[in-house]
Amino acid sequence: MAEAAKLKVSDQVAISIQNMNKWYGSFHVLRDIDLTVYQGERIVICGPSGSGKSTLIRCINALEEHQKGSIEVDGTLLSSDLKNIDKIRSEVGMCFQHFNLFPHLSILDNLTLAPIWVRKTPKKEAEEVAMHYLEKVKIPDQANKFPGQLSGGQQQRVAIARSLCMKPRIMLFDEPTSALDPEMIKEVLDTMIELAEEGMTMLCVTHEMGFARQVANRVIFMDEGQIVEQNEPEEFFNNPQSPRTQLFLSQILGH
Repeated sequence: MAEAAKLKVSDQVAISIQNMNKWYGSFHVLRDIDLTVYQGERIVICGPSGSGKSTLIRCINALEEHQKGSIEVDGTLLSSDLKNIDKIRSEVGMCFQHFNLFPHLSILDNLTLAPIWVRKTPKKEAEEVAMHYLEKVKIPDQANKFPGQLSGGQQQRVAIARSLCMKPRIMLFDEPTSALDPEMIKEVLDTMIELAEEGMTMLCVTHEMGFARQVANRVIFMDEGQIVEQNEPEEFFNNPQSPRTQLFLSQILGH
């Protein structure tokens, strides 16, 4: 068991989701979601393709709009009020499957763009912060290159560093390793494990079950737009309760 899993989780609520529902037209993609995430908690969300996992975390920072129920992040209620959306987005970092880096900007410029424009950070200070996080993800020597000159694993680590430059309190990861070659997955997971060990509140949609065992305080299984089961990793993997969870684990773990 990694040290990360033993870190104390605060009793302060970071994210509170109550009776949240979302539709795409007549398709009911999320059904009656209730979820409380505490500060410093690391949650892995897994489930079959199309179960609503990515949509759930995209609703947390209003990349997707929910139609019913409530989402509160760090005490701010997510509503159609743009001020509230901006406030929540400034607290929440997001890392996607595809790196979404600007190809025409250097790595350093990719990292300083939002702090300079959104946070009004002076350029010199933004560059110092950017270099600090590039050191953290172990690629400071790539600062002056362009995204196309980096491997997929390096680009994903740049994307994580870019999120960290905004000093988020919560990080959302949407299948951050699924577009990577197998040999690059470990370097990205190592970066995420390090973040977890520092106590970052994290929600991660992933099929990397080894990462879930090592880092998560809680593993959530979703199917057909619902949270079917959740538990701490040991119990989740060794003693799944729902037949749907059992089937999913047997397919993904091969037993």
